[in-house]
Amino acid sequence: MRDLSRLLPLQFRVLYNVFLLRVIDLELLSADADTTKLVEQFAGMFATFSIVISAPLMLAGFPRIPPPGSWTIEHFLIATTMVIVGLFSVLTWDSIFPDRRDVLVLAPLPVRSSTLFVAKASALFAAIGIVIFSLNVVSGIIYPLILFPQDSGMLGIMRCILAYWITLSLAGLFLFSCIVAIQGLAAQFLPRQLFLRLAALMQVVLFCVFVTTYFLEPSLESPAALIAPENQHLLACLPTYWFLGLFNQLNGSMHPAMVPLVRRAWLAVSSALVGSGIIMLLSYFRVMRKIVEEPDILPSFRWGAWLPHFGGSLKTALVLFSSRALLRSRQHRVLLSFYFGIGLAIVLAYVRTPLKQRLSTSGNQSTQIDAAFLAASILMLFIAFAGLRIVSVIPIDLRANWIFRVTQVRTPRKYLNAVRLSWLLLGVAPVWLISAVSLLCIYHWQPVSKHLLVLALLGILLVEISLQVFRKIPFACSYLPGKGNLHLVFWVFLGFFFPLLHKATELEREMSIHLNSYAEMILILELLIAVVFCAMKLLISPNDDLIFEEEEPALLVSLKLT
Repeated sequence: MRDLSRLLPLQFRVLYNVFLLRVIDLELLSADADTTKLVEQFAGMFATFSIVISAPLMLAGFPRIPPPGSWTIEHFLIATTMVIVGLFSVLTWDSIFPDRRDVLVLAPLPVRSSTLFVAKASALFAAIGIVIFSLNVVSGIIYPLILFPQDSGMLGIMRCILAYWITLSLAGLFLFSCIVAIQGLAAQFLPRQLFLRLAALMQVVLFCVFVTTYFLEPSLESPAALIAPENQHLLACLPTYWFLGLFNQLNGSMHPAMVPLVRRAWLAVSSALVGSGIIMLLSYFRVMRKIVEEPDILPSFRWGAWLPHFGGSLKTALVLFSSRALLRSRQHRVLLSFYFGIGLAIVLAYVRTPLKQRLSTSGNQSTQIDAAFLAASILMLFIAFAGLRIVSVIPIDLRANWIFRVTQVRTPRKYLNAVRLSWLLLGVAPVWLISAVSLLCIYHWQPVSKHLLVLALLGILLVEISLQVFRKIPFACSYLPGKGNLHLVFWVFLGFFFPLLHKATELEREMSIHLNSYAEMILILELLIAVVFCAMKLLISPNDDLIFEEEEPALLVSLKLT
């Protein structure tokens, strides 16, 4: 026992370091599959965001902004930190409990369950701390210089900086604790299989709730709005305003209208931290046993004759295999939810102002679609298909690899035709249908039908371009992680794609007005699809093989002189 007690600090440090570097299992986004580089990439993006939002203040010479203007800035900083912590917490959904590998490896070793629990919890809270710190590394010093109480001097500035970091830390911990409590309650009271099936739905719902609340949250940063009776129920449901009151209390700039908000903030933080700790402690050890007994989602029944057909046995098999892979694999669902969440956030940012303007015009249908809605639908199509394209590379099971390999009796072209159909149905069709329903509720059917045709052709073009370099079966071929660089993709997307998207939507609006110009645009898109399709046929010969294994490039390259 003495030897074991001496090993406890060492065991905790080792487990803490391992769990911290495995908080997010997104190896595709990490250069050379190095999780430390993944953490650096995320921290670098968050720090860049902090610099961007702080740059206007530095260029303007740190102007003093009196309330309620300062309250608007404070609410923006608190809400932004909370939504990013919320999205990050949803990404860490599968890291809250140990996985099957952890249990099988650590169970035979002399490692106490309490040590495992404390190390896992410490790693999760440390990851949240890294997110909050990197997101506010610059703004946490710059903004207190304009938010401190007037005539309070240097002590006021120091107090404001301290109040800023305490408020944002408590706000992030509150939101993360709520997500932990939700997962702990579901794991405690639901059967393991039902919990795993509902996990995907809960992740998607939480993504949508966080993003929509952030972009559609009403602006109530004024004394009149805070004390208005019709806003009290709304303020009781919006935690961002609770922490706005908490910041002003800690900053020494308290307003009487914020007294109820402060009480809610302190009660929410204490309840969330204590409640999540108790719930996780009660459910932790029960879940660890269930992880080994029921490791993943199992099929509950067979569809039998009710299975849909898609024009052939090969196409039907690949479409059903791909759809079931997305429904049953937690890793694929998390990645796809991540991309859909980003897309939804950007789309809401695009259409928030024009949507309010359209709703205020009492539903009069316009004959021309706003450019923001055109850009939002195209952008969502690109992001949704990019997410599907990336998760298609990750294998769901090695047995699927061997099954498709030993049963490859058709030419690669037929397999790629089946892949084309699965991508159109799973990646393009859902976004197209959602765009159709959304636009038809706002605009006249004639301009909507024109844009939907353009959107469908763009989706087909995306699929055809992706098939030029894809020689695999989705979800069934091995891959080499670490080929993606998130920070580079982020800046290329921000600096190149957005300006191009704005020009493309303006061009579409202009060409859609005249029938001849619209026909020319459709003809150009169809010609591009035909060219890309013919190029794939020329590049793929009947003797080519599908790629079932990705291999590292050889360190020694033969010149083949003989």
